[in-house]
Amino acid sequence: QVQLVESGGGLVQAGGSLRLSCVASGSMFSINTMGWYRQAPGKAREKVAGITSGGNTNYADPVKGRFTISRDNAKNTVYLQMNSLKPEDTAVYYCNADVLKYSGGRIYRDNYWGQGTQVTVSS
Repeated sequence: QVQLVESGGGLVQAGGSLRLSCVASGSMFSINTMGWYRQAPGKAREKVAGITSGGNTNYADPVKGRFTISRDNAKNTVYLQMNSLKPEDTAVYYCNADVLKYSGGRIYRDNYWGQGTQVTVSS
């Protein structure tokens, strides 16, 4: 099993910054894409940013220029630096990882979610 544990959420005023971290642990061959998603009350979960094992990144339009995703492959960790936060960024933020696992002589893909961390931006 693979576990993803997020940290770094909290309460911040508009214009402030937070840095989220997500550490992956457990039985896995390698990690492909890692990403951050968020879900605000009454809304569907949406992708915020993603990063490949090679460091290629993509961002949702609402966060471009304000958020930066990065990863440390040696530590199986992905980060989300969030600057110039707005009240509309308030949500539970979830880490996601697409991993390769080895079992029974074969390698296969699997996908995991963290438990989420609350980010609240006050106006």
